[in-house]
Amino acid sequence: MTSMARARVARRIAAGAAYGGGGIGLAGAALMGLLVAEAQLARRQVYGNGAQPHVPQADGVYGRSYAVPGEDPLLLVLLGDSTAAGQGVHRAGQTPGALLASGLAAVAERPVRLRNVALPGAQSDDLDRQVGLVLGNGGRVPDVCVIMVGANDVTHRMPPTRSVRHLSSAVRRLRTAGAEVVVGTCPDLGTIEPVQQPLRWLARRASRQLAAAQTIGVVEQGGRTVSLGDLLGPEFEAHPRELFGPDLYHPSAEGYATAAMAVLPTVCAALGLWPAEEERPDSFRREGFLPVARAAAEAVEEAGTEVTAAMPTGPRGPWALLKRRRRRRVTEAEPARPTA
Repeated sequence: MTSMARARVARRIAAGAAYGGGGIGLAGAALMGLLVAEAQLARRQVYGNGAQPHVPQADGVYGRSYAVPGEDPLLLVLLGDSTAAGQGVHRAGQTPGALLASGLAAVAERPVRLRNVALPGAQSDDLDRQVGLVLGNGGRVPDVCVIMVGANDVTHRMPPTRSVRHLSSAVRRLRTAGAEVVVGTCPDLGTIEPVQQPLRWLARRASRQLAAAQTIGVVEQGGRTVSLGDLLGPEFEAHPRELFGPDLYHPSAEGYATAAMAVLPTVCAALGLWPAEEERPDSFRREGFLPVARAAAEAVEEAGTEVTAAMPTGPRGPWALLKRRRRRRVTEAEPARPTA
């Protein structure tokens, strides 16, 4: 599918989500039925290896050495599914939340308190509950929230309009409360090793279309997105044993580190912590202003591409800034100080 065609599909999905439209078939009902059937077979193959769901507890304070009396740590919250939770690794410091908290603390030179409310197996309709946990009881509003969700929406046949509607609502609630929001869009499900053709092709097409539609919905609500599709595509496909975990389904420690390297610069930029010269579009890196649907379609083609709102209106609707930021290396985080 060309970039322009993907932009049109993503725009229709996002419009349907915004105006309460029904489901738009990603590849047709019959093909999606095949996708679900083979996904269930792949899931049984994955968990038939004896792998048990394991999510290390990583909540706590990172970067304690940067503490200044009277200054609160930055508050980073992760929401979403097993990718955000860190399923598939053994140590807390290997989870994406810990990697991002440690990296953010180093850039900000300030402690970061991590809270992770992500749920393995969650679909986008669980975000309402997760946001309620984050904003409920009159607690402190996060400085920045990172959401990773979408894979289970594809494998469970959630209509993409419904998926994007739930995600957009979550971003809107968090932004209204005052939190910055960064969304890692739906990964490329065509790279999962136990998945065979024709599921690979269908899964890749469906996940990329959803990722592009997610981008439009998030940007229109004031959030930023980072493409994980190609990040978990060619790199993961070329090194499946290194970048996938023992179950060959979830990322390994190296895989999560690769994803965190792509997301961290956008998290820092959202908080105003990235160098000012990096905020200007660089034509040599093919950065620039585009209609949001076109930017969304291009973002899914390259790992770590950021899309954020720019001009509110234009001849072809809202415009966005497409950035291909230089990744910042992250290493396994030191154990966090438990949250009080």
